[in-house]
Amino acid sequence: GDLGRVRARDAAGTDATQVTPHRSTPRHVHGRRRTMSDAEVECQPCDPAPETQELPPSAAAGPGPITDADMEKMPSVCIVIGMAGSGKTSLMQRINAYQHTKGEVPYIVNLDPAVGKLPYEANIDIQDTVNYKEVMKEYNLGPNGGILTAANLFATRFDQVLGLCEKRAADIDHVFVDTPGQIEIFTWSASGAIVTESFASTFPTCVLFVVDTPRAQNPQAFMSNMLQAVSILYKTRLPMVVVFNKIDVVRHEQMLEWMDDFEKFHQVVDQDKSFASDLSRSLSLVLDEFYKTLRRAGVSAMSGEGMEELFDAIGRCRKEYLAEYWPDLRRRKEKLKAEDEKRRADALEKMRRDLKSGGERVVLDMERLKVNEAVSAVDEPAEVEGSELD
Repeated sequence: GDLGRVRARDAAGTDATQVTPHRSTPRHVHGRRRTMSDAEVECQPCDPAPETQELPPSAAAGPGPITDADMEKMPSVCIVIGMAGSGKTSLMQRINAYQHTKGEVPYIVNLDPAVGKLPYEANIDIQDTVNYKEVMKEYNLGPNGGILTAANLFATRFDQVLGLCEKRAADIDHVFVDTPGQIEIFTWSASGAIVTESFASTFPTCVLFVVDTPRAQNPQAFMSNMLQAVSILYKTRLPMVVVFNKIDVVRHEQMLEWMDDFEKFHQVVDQDKSFASDLSRSLSLVLDEFYKTLRRAGVSAMSGEGMEELFDAIGRCRKEYLAEYWPDLRRRKEKLKAEDEKRRADALEKMRRDLKSGGERVVLDMERLKVNEAVSAVDEPAEVEGSELD
């Protein structure tokens, strides 16, 4: 479970940057994972970093305030979230292939420590830093606990991940982030909040919520997905695209009709007279306003259908981020800064008053002093009697 390093790969799949090597570092050798010794880690040469274009001032100069002009030059970050089995990793593979066919440089970050073998080459892979199985053994955890702990360990180094992404900002248009299959591990954990807020404060960021279209044919399953989507939307406050995956198996047009006209959803729900159906019917009325502003896209990770529609929706999310989220984030930062300055000024003024009153006469509250003396007088005999009985 040793926290090793954060490693980035260039477009060809070779090591581009190595950060903070430690005593044991997982490596892939002939398709298998092994642990390098201290000597190997120290002597392992790093391939030279690829030449990049001029970076935005905020990325080249290091930490500092990011201007509007810098943010417009940054690539779009897409955080891919979805329930287990919705096809997130397969969609990432398709996005990777689609960008290669368009002549674009894909940049992918894998945050799933238990995925096993990735069907694509990730530029930054949590598995190169944290050994999921060793974490389970060391801390005596189950599968979900191991994933959560591995993600928390990786989050402690996430400033390095941001630095690696900023170094490639001039060469890439998108950064896609693959999250763990267990949706609650990312969306409702401290590490998930750190990852989301770190990206959102540095890059134009959106959320891709992946829906398993064949399973969502069931009205209750569809409503469960929509509730998850709305909870993530209000938690992150980031632009979102609901991505209906596997449309090569089942078309998603019926789900779009349910979102556009709740009466059509009610016609399907009313066929089942149960408490779950009544609840779904009521929730559809509540979510009607939510549907109106929600972007949707139907894709097939198998055939590649709908990729143009997906990237068009991502582009509109970027515009929404720059027009709404980014100004709001700057206002919140300025408000916190003003509150912090006021708190410091108040503390300084209080200290000055205390220093001025240092030579003045101090008047004691005699009534409170008399009460304290009376309480002490009552307590002392009780202690003496107790000692005599002993």
